[in-house]
Amino acid sequence: MKSQPTLTTERLLLSPLRAADIPLIIAYAGNPNIARYTQYIPYPYQEADAIYWLNLANIGYKNGTHHVFAIRNPENEAFMGGMGLTVNQAHNKASVGYWLAEQFWGEGYCTEALRAVLRYGLEEVGLNKINASYLAVNGASGRVMEKAGMIKEGVQRKDMLKNGVYHDHVCYGMLASDT
Repeated sequence: MKSQPTLTTERLLLSPLRAADIPLIIAYAGNPNIARYTQYIPYPYQEADAIYWLNLANIGYKNGTHHVFAIRNPENEAFMGGMGLTVNQAHNKASVGYWLAEQFWGEGYCTEALRAVLRYGLEEVGLNKINASYLAVNGASGRVMEKAGMIKEGVQRKDMLKNGVYHDHVCYGMLASDT
């Protein structure tokens, strides 16, 4: 089996997660603002969560269900966040999710990484469609999706329960034919 590729952008390196990333994953994902704005990251975020994610990435790549990338600074390969595709093989589509450490917000890194992962999924993996969604409280994520070329497909009202509160779930998509 071939190893997971590394993607490069103008300012980023997108590569497989490493066990050495675990301390930064815990520190960054342990920020309550990360959990607040993401659908599935728990708070508090613990070592077991990081190990689970790392194992999911490795096993998922081997069986074709996950393509998870660490978002890194290319100069020192320091971990900055994560982005990944969860593949639905039966329908030749995937969902993309991402998060970035708070100190890197507002610099365009997520948009840059998302463009690369969309291109990878649609062109290299050969997917027909990639979906993305966000909790409406996180409008910045919607702007990332729009800037990356995704198209808003709708809003599912009060569709996601997070910390006892129902949130609107905003959905975007990109087809291979959109590129």
